[in-house]
Amino acid sequence: MSDEPTDDGEQIITMDDPRYLALHERAKGTNVNEQTLLATDYLNHFNEVVMLLEMIPDMPDMLDEAKEWQPKPYKDHFAESSIADRELAVEAYDFVPTKYKTPFEQTISQLNRLVASSLGRLEQDLAEGNVDLARENASALSITLQRLTDMAGGIIHGSERTMDQSEIDVLLGD
Repeated sequence: MSDEPTDDGEQIITMDDPRYLALHERAKGTNVNEQTLLATDYLNHFNEVVMLLEMIPDMPDMLDEAKEWQPKPYKDHFAESSIADRELAVEAYDFVPTKYKTPFEQTISQLNRLVASSLGRLEQDLAEGNVDLARENASALSITLQRLTDMAGGIIHGSERTMDQSEIDVLLGD
């Protein structure tokens, strides 16, 4: 166990931390992964905007609705959620082992940035009257967002792998 802070001031949580172990036991049989203490329900927040992005080329008025989407911190998502294990999800987040929390938060940050840039790109395509380019971009961006969402899901289920910016750029053809 280590209560030493990381460079960003976060405390390092390990899997032998008694607080982690207690939450690990409570998570058994719930929607919260007992290993990582994360829950996949959070990814629904991103799935919503991906669906909206995919509709924009055929329904340009969906851009306004998509622009209303805002990043939502994990704990806020569950505080406003109706899932049965929402309180456990909120409580457990502070004790997610660092080896999962760090790549998870990095992936979520990448998702948030990519959603914002995607909306800007599609808005520009539509403003220029280039619906075909908007369709191509919406497709490419949706695929990349889905890959990042899948990666976040993998972390929730115990993977420590993330994509760096150069891998995202390759997917986008940048």
